[in-house]
Parts: sequence; C-alpha cells; structure tokens
Amino acid sequence: MADYVLAIDQGTTSTRAIVFTREGEIHSVGQKEHAQILPRAGWVEHDPAEIWVNTREVVGLALTRGNITHEHLAAVGITNQRETTVVWDKNTGEAVYNAIVWQDTRTDRIVAELGGDAGAERYKDVCGLPLATYFSGPKIKWILDNVDGARERAEAGDLLFGNTDSWLVWNMTGGPQGGVHITDVTNASRTMLMDLRALSWDEGIAADMGIPTSMLPEIRSCSEVYGEGRRGGMVPGVPIAGILGDQQAATFGQACFEKGMSKNTYGTGNFMLLNTGTDIVPSENGLLTTVCYKIGEQDTVYALEGAIAVTGSLVQWLRDNLGLISEAPQVEDLAKKVDDNGGCYIVPAFSGLFAPYWKDDARGAIVGLTRFVNKHHIARASLEATAYQTREVLDAMNADSGVDLAELRVDGGMVVNETLMQFQADILGVDVVRPEVAETTALGAAYAAGIAVGFWQGESDVVANWSEGRRWSPQLPEQERERLYRNWKKAVTRTFDWVDEDTEIAEERVAEAAGEQT
Repeated sequence: MADYVLAIDQGTTSTRAIVFTREGEIHSVGQKEHAQILPRAGWVEHDPAEIWVNTREVVGLALTRGNITHEHLAAVGITNQRETTVVWDKNTGEAVYNAIVWQDTRTDRIVAELGGDAGAERYKDVCGLPLATYFSGPKIKWILDNVDGARERAEAGDLLFGNTDSWLVWNMTGGPQGGVHITDVTNASRTMLMDLRALSWDEGIAADMGIPTSMLPEIRSCSEVYGEGRRGGMVPGVPIAGILGDQQAATFGQACFEKGMSKNTYGTGNFMLLNTGTDIVPSENGLLTTVCYKIGEQDTVYALEGAIAVTGSLVQWLRDNLGLISEAPQVEDLAKKVDDNGGCYIVPAFSGLFAPYWKDDARGAIVGLTRFVNKHHIARASLEATAYQTREVLDAMNADSGVDLAELRVDGGMVVNETLMQFQADILGVDVVRPEVAETTALGAAYAAGIAVGFWQGESDVVANWSEGRRWSPQLPEQERERLYRNWKKAVTRTFDWVDEDTEIAEERVAEAAGEQT
C-alpha cells in the first residue's frame, strides 16, 4: 500500500531523500554531501555524475532506514538548487563540463556584454530578472563558448541543458534510453530565458545568448505526472510527479498560499519569497519577480524574491577556512559568550552582493575592528550578518508591495540557532515563526507530487498539516535596532567596487599558476 511520498532535495552542499507520511511528518531520511569544486576565485562547480550517484544512494538509505520499499511510495517529488547549470550529451548521458553553481561569478563579462547600453534591466520586463551572474542563461553561454566542441554539438541537437531538477528527472526516467527532458515553471523562471507571462522560452533572449532552443527542457507545471522511475533510479514504476525550485518548495511547504504571505529560508544563502497571487509585480527595489508555483492547470501564482548569496556558507567559512570552529553549531556557543558584536560587522560578499544591490564586483569585508574584538564577537557578527541582510530584503519587499509584513515564517538549517532567530526578530521588529516541521523545502516538493496523484487533495491539506513550532518576538528597543542597522548599511558600502579589471587578471594568473603546480 502506498502510504508515503518521497522527496529528493538536491541542494548546494548535499543531496537528501526524505520520506513523508500523509500527515506531513518525516518518516526517514538519507543524506550525503558532495564536493565543492573551486577552480579559482569566484568559480564554484559541482560534479553532476557525483550528484546522480549520491541521489541513488540517499534514496536507498531513506527507504532502508524507513523499512519500506519503492512499492510503499505514492509519488516522488524533486526540489533543487536553482540556477545551477548542467549541460550534457543526450546520447551518452555524460556532462560536457561540471555543473556551474548559482554562486559562480565567472560570467560577469558575458553579463556586461549582454547588457550593453541597456544595462542590467535589458530583459527584466520579459523574464522578471536583472542581468546577473546568478542565473542559468549566461552560464549556458559560457559552457558553449569555452568547452571544446560544445557549441557545435549543441547546434547539432546533441546537447541538453537543465538545472539539477532536469538532470535528475532525465536520469531517473531512463537517461539515454528515453529519459524525460523537462523542467517546471519555477526553475524555468530562474534561467533568464522564460517569458513570465507566456510561461514559454523566449527565442529572442536565447538567440542573444547564443543558446539553441533544442537544448532547453519542456516547461511543465509544478504538480503533474512527468514520467515513472526506471530501475536505475531506485523507484521503478513510481510516478515522478512534482518539481519545485528549492525556495518555491519551501514557500509551498510553509503553506504561504495567500497573497501577502512570506517565508525566509536559511541555508547556504537566504531566500525570502512574498506571494503576490496571480499578479506579476515588477520590483523597483532590487528584488526578483518570479514564479511561486503552478499546480496542474490552475492559474500561475507569482512572487517577489530577495536572494542573499552567503549566510550559512559564512559559518562554513569560519569552520573550513579559518578553523574558528570545528562544527557549525559551535558558532552559537561562541556567539552567546558576548552580549553584542563589539562594534564588528562582517559583510560576506564572497560572490558579490545579491538583493537588493546586485553588485558582482563587491567582495567581503570585516569592519569596525578594534583590539577589544575577539573570536566571540566574530562569531556573533557572522550570525548577525544573516539577520541584517534579511532586514534589507524585507525593507525592499515592504516598499515594493506597499504592505508591511506582520510576521515572518522561517525554515532551513540555520533556524535551529535560537540566538540568530531572536536577533532576527529584534532587527526586523516583527515576530519570527518556525514551523513544527522545519524541512519545508523537501516537504513542499512532496506535497506537489502527492497532490498530483491524489495522495493529498490540495492546498487545504497542506494548511491543515502546518503547525507552529516556536515563535520569537522583538525585544530590542527601536532606537538600538536602528543604530545597529545604520552601522550595518555603512559597512556594506565598504564592499562596493572592489573588483576591477586588473584584479580579475591577477586572479586568473593565480589560478593558472595553481593549475600548473598540480
């Protein structure tokens, strides 16, 4: 009997498989990290073959730990790191290059050339996005321009593109032997290649970027049966029936179905989405206009999004690069030993600044240092950086929507950090609410898949399953809140315009020298 739905959460640092019950509770989990490949400054890659192998392994782990088989599954849903770009050969199933990750900034020159005199807003009316290194389209162009023979193979119809959702579905449904090449509207809306209104590929933008449309997957809704798993994908015969980009999946899992509802996900980066209903709302304040979700034949629901590149990965940097901590949870232990940041601010512009600034030439900075500052202040400033960046995005959302947010629903790995959550409420001046089940990204994909096959009846079941786990209310006086935030804004300006042409040349020389040594 099919008593469960499986969600595959293909994220930036790991891949997870989570089995959910009808009540939306976690039954079992499998998880495995994959390598972060950093060839040079600003470049971030993943191995698509490793991701596919890991996906099969974590699915097996989740089923085994749950003491079930694929026969107990009603459907499989997929959620994924968006914008991360895979190009592969449809005949062999082999990627022509590593996946270029959403954080990667190597396409900065391509972005500038595409913008020309029109600048970053050139395609915004069509796709809702500014020209930026963040999105998939310029990454595809880079691969076609820089991998030997790739453009010729693409023009011959031999290469396919997809974000990691498409890569997994294609492999799970047969790969070179009849794999289904599709994506959903949320992932398609992050490529810069989809018309937000028509929900179809814009041939003009694709032509400007030199991308053959034959490479592009078919765009489908977030909740419908796309195909069935083959034996190699661990779920033979099970419907693959839901896809949502990770942030849209979290919005769905948080039951943010009403216009004006918002959630914030704390992961490698932070991503806040505001449901704008069936209205496409252009942003005047540095936000993205994107698809929120589309269930089968129902009307498309749109959103405003604020994307922050570095939040959880700043804690990883403290661990892996500085050795300040050995495990991520230790950052809270350090931070709790001081009452404030000691005047220290960390602006983690490792990949430039995303919303609301969109400055790919910014670089990280630690400011306000005095001899008083110690490792405890550094740890606290690292946590506070996440909260300050979220405040900037919330201010932009309030300005664009004209409605002040009453409370913020939160999810993701960092929400277990209660010091961060309290400071988040303090610096926002609104309540912060964590749900009982914090794995809302995977849960949202499970709901989409389950709705498609009738396991759940619709959004009403999602609302019924959602429950509040913990609430934090502001405790900081308004005057102190605004003083801290003013200093943060001052710190951010110190990161602007750091990278110029000779800096890029120097970075390239260092990378080339490192390559020769290895």
